[in-house]
Amino acid sequence: MRSHMKNRIRLIVPIITQGLRTEAHAAALGDDDTEISFVTIDNGPETIEGEFDEVFAKPDTVAKIIQAEQDGVDAVIIDCMGDPGLAAAREAVAIPVLGPCQTAMHVASMLGHRFSVVTVLCRLHPLLDNLASIYGVSGKMTSVRSVDIPVIELDKDPERLCRALAEQSIRAIEDDGADVIILGCTGMDGLADAIENELMKARLSGVPVIDPINAAISLAKALLRSKLSHSKRAFGYPRRKKIKGFNLPTYGNEE
Repeated sequence: MRSHMKNRIRLIVPIITQGLRTEAHAAALGDDDTEISFVTIDNGPETIEGEFDEVFAKPDTVAKIIQAEQDGVDAVIIDCMGDPGLAAAREAVAIPVLGPCQTAMHVASMLGHRFSVVTVLCRLHPLLDNLASIYGVSGKMTSVRSVDIPVIELDKDPERLCRALAEQSIRAIEDDGADVIILGCTGMDGLADAIENELMKARLSGVPVIDPINAAISLAKALLRSKLSHSKRAFGYPRRKKIKGFNLPTYGNEE
C-alpha cells in the first residue's frame, strides 16, 4: 500500500458500449484519498442482460483486471451487477476484486431482514436469483423486480427511470416485505437519494436504498485501509497453460 499517494481504484466496464461511464463521472466517485479510473473491455457484448451476454464479457474483463494489477492499481471493481468473471479474476490477481452485486447483497443483509433488487429487465431475474444463492443470501432476498428499461436506454429518460424505480421499490416494500432496496444495475448509480426521497413521500421512510457501485467503492476503500484482500487459499493462482484464442497478460504462477 502506498501511504504517501492516493489509492487507485479502477472500474472495469464489462461491455463494449462507450459513454455509459465517463472519466469525469468516474473521477467524481473518488475523494482526497482515492483516485477512480475506468476502462471498457475491447471485446464482448454491447450490454449484459443475461447469462448469455456474460459468457462473452468474462474473458476480456479478467484480462483487464490482470492488466490493472500490472499497472499498479490497488483495487478493481467489476462495473456490472452480474459480477462477470469475479471468481476467475480473484484467482488471477492478488489485489482486491469486488463485485457490486456481492457487495450490495451482503450490505443489504446486514442492514435489514429481507431485501429486494430492482433491476432493468425481467430476463435478469434468474441471474440475480442464482447470484443470491452463490453468495449465500437467497434466504434474505424476498424479490427481484424490474423497470422494463434496457441498459442501453437507462440514461435516455432519467425522470421515467426514477419514477419506475420508485414505483417498483414501493411495491417491493409493501407487497414483498422488503426492508432494504438494491438498485439492480450499476447504470442506475446516483439515484439512491432520489428513490429514498420518493419512499419518504410514500410514508416509507427509513428504508435504505443501496447504490451498488458506491457500496463497492466504499468497501474497496475499507479493504485498502485495512490492508486486506481475498484469500489466495480460497482463490489460488491458476497454473499457466496454453489458452488458444485469447490474448491475456501474463497471469498466475508457474507451478
